[in-house]
Amino acid sequence: MATAVAKKKTGEVATMDENMDESMFAADAGVGVNDLGSEDLAIPFLKVLQKMSDELDDLDGAKAGDIYNTVTKDVVKGKDGVTVINCAYTLQYIEWEPRGTGTGAPHRIYGAGDDIPQTERGDDNKDYVVGGDGRYLERTAQHYVLIVDEDGMTQQALLPMKSTQFKKSKQWNSAMRALKMKDSRGNLFTPPRFSHIWKLETVSEENKNGSWHGWQISKDRAVESTNVYAEAKLFAESIQAGQVNVKHVREEDKSSSDDDLPF
Repeated sequence: MATAVAKKKTGEVATMDENMDESMFAADAGVGVNDLGSEDLAIPFLKVLQKMSDELDDLDGAKAGDIYNTVTKDVVKGKDGVTVINCAYTLQYIEWEPRGTGTGAPHRIYGAGDDIPQTERGDDNKDYVVGGDGRYLERTAQHYVLIVDEDGMTQQALLPMKSTQFKKSKQWNSAMRALKMKDSRGNLFTPPRFSHIWKLETVSEENKNGSWHGWQISKDRAVESTNVYAEAKLFAESIQAGQVNVKHVREEDKSSSDDDLPF
């Protein structure tokens, strides 16, 4: 992943004592963290900062179009982008309470095979639940990715795509399904979802209702490290087994319009 370009406006960077070195950490590797379960951890979200994003007030050097990690607070320039392995995908319909009410957590989350409530499109382009007292649904494509840094270090993250970005999700899924490779006998096969690394950058977009920054996705290369491949496969399996907890938090989409189609 490209070098982070922004950091919190408050706080100081700690310096290492001359007597300290990494070998001391290596001697205590994993102490206090290896026993943490999925319920103890927060999977980061990758999001594109918009011109009205609250994070711009807290991060030095951050601009609209940059890519933000909600856990590490790292910000990467959109033109530099990040590289990821797409490990798993789910489609969800997230039901939210009206703005300014509730706890900020979803009222309910529906899977693609669930009985989705009937909705009607409002003047603000949101899909409101019929008889739902102002609750609304957001169709959200959830891409579980493994961020791969330039030095081969990895980090799990979730990339939600909704509204104007939902079409990008469909194109990405289609690109992965279209991938072909040859085995040792020259036979074509479709490689697993987590077999390739993709470059995520951002671009400016607009329609008649406004402008915003969105994702630009391109294939980078096949995974070359057996360790990284094993980690990506394990992440995919843990998602399929329901072992990854995601804490959704409602955020105000102040800067982009929703040109998505009704359910």
